[in-house]
Formats: sequence, structure tokens, C-alpha cells
Amino acid sequence: MAAMLIASAASAFGWGQKGHDTVAYIAECHLTPEAKAAAEALLDGNSIVYYSNWLDNASHTPEYAYSKTWHYKNVDADVSYDDAPLNDKGDIVTALDSQMSILADTTRSKDERSLALKMVVHLLGDIHQPMHLGHASDLGGNRWNVRYFRNPKNLHSVWDSSLVESAHKWSYTEWQQQIDRASADEQAAILSLTTPDDWARETCAISRKVYDKTPEDTNIEYNYIAEWTPVIERQFLRGGLRLADTLNRLLGANTATADE
Repeated sequence: MAAMLIASAASAFGWGQKGHDTVAYIAECHLTPEAKAAAEALLDGNSIVYYSNWLDNASHTPEYAYSKTWHYKNVDADVSYDDAPLNDKGDIVTALDSQMSILADTTRSKDERSLALKMVVHLLGDIHQPMHLGHASDLGGNRWNVRYFRNPKNLHSVWDSSLVESAHKWSYTEWQQQIDRASADEQAAILSLTTPDDWARETCAISRKVYDKTPEDTNIEYNYIAEWTPVIERQFLRGGLRLADTLNRLLGANTATADE
């Protein structure tokens, strides 16, 4: 029973470890020297990849339990993105807005900005996972029951990890090497969306397509993996490039902290 509860709790978050590491590593490869140095200074010498999945664990602790709702924004099927009710405990859009603001504020303490950086690194990955813009009625796919090669699963967990691991048996560095190949024009198009609201709206549109093409009790097999692998690759790349762009803008110029 305990194992079941742990698995159920873990499925509320995502991407899985591989996805978050990939997004963070793509971002690291595109950081300016100034932004990379500033990020590592805030993280006591560690890289952003080191902390890419930190918030999934932290949100389950009493100290950071307030951030549980920050991993997603629910948009039900019968409402538009713009009309979706706000969660009074916060959501991924409001959390990213607030944490990006803290990270950019050099009057804040190092501890405050370090925490904000860890959160931005993780949440910018999450905002590109389609089920993190899923329906409130099924808890972002956690109660949308499907089968994965005939084994019972929920749609959220399939998108967090199962599809990623089935798409390519790569390490996060291999993911970066293989998908981080966008042309200058392609990168410019990805970076033309610059706000959490923009990113969430884009992901919400993908989420609606996922639901439409994955009715409950769908048995997901090879054809489904082949169809959605390019979307996973694109979302990882978008997340990584946008994370790099965000950190380059917020950390690339003035890196002083109130503790210095």
C-alpha cells in the first residue's frame, strides 16, 4: 500500500527525471558564460542539471508543500485557456512569473534567488509537458485511465516517463546531442514566445490534441509512440531553449546579490 501511495503521489509531477535533465542540459549548452557563472554561483558550484528535478521531491516536504500546485495549470475541456479559473494556491504560470521576478531582483538575498532559480529550472520544464495543462476534472490525466502495452496506466504517467523512455533509449546528454539541432530561424521562432502565459497557452493546445487522440482505455503501443515522439522532442527543445533564453536575460548582466 505504501508503495502505491508513493507512486500515486509521484505521478502528480513531471516530466520524469530524464525529461527534466534533458531540458536543463539543453539550456546549459546555450547559456552565455556570464549567465552560466551566475547560475553556478547561486547553486554553490552545481549546474542547473543537478537541480533540474529537485522541486518534484521538495514539493512533498513540509517546507515546500506550498508549491504543490505550482507544477501545473488546469484547463478543463469545456473552457478556453483564458477563461480557466485561477487556483488560489497558485499555478505554474503565476509561479514562474513570481520566481522569475525574484531571480532577476539583485536586491534579494542569495538564498532567495537560489531557490527561485531551482524552481524556474524545474517549472520551465513542466510547463512544456502537455498533461501539466490538462483537465482539472481528471487531475491532469492522473485519473484518465489508459493501458500501456496492456498494462494499466494513467495518461499523466505515460507522458511523464513511459513515452520518453520508449521513444529513445538515450541518456539526457544523448537527447541533447540528437535533438538540439534547430536552425537559427527555428530557434528564433521558438524564442518568439517569451512569457509563461505564452508557453502555457501553446502547451494547452497540445494537451487538447492528446486528450482527443487518447480516449480512456486506449491501449498505447508502437503507433502511438511513433506519432507522439516528435512532439516530445519538440517540447524538450522548446523548454531547453526557452530556459536558456530566460536565464541569459535574468542572469547575464547584473549578477550581484544582497549577500555579497
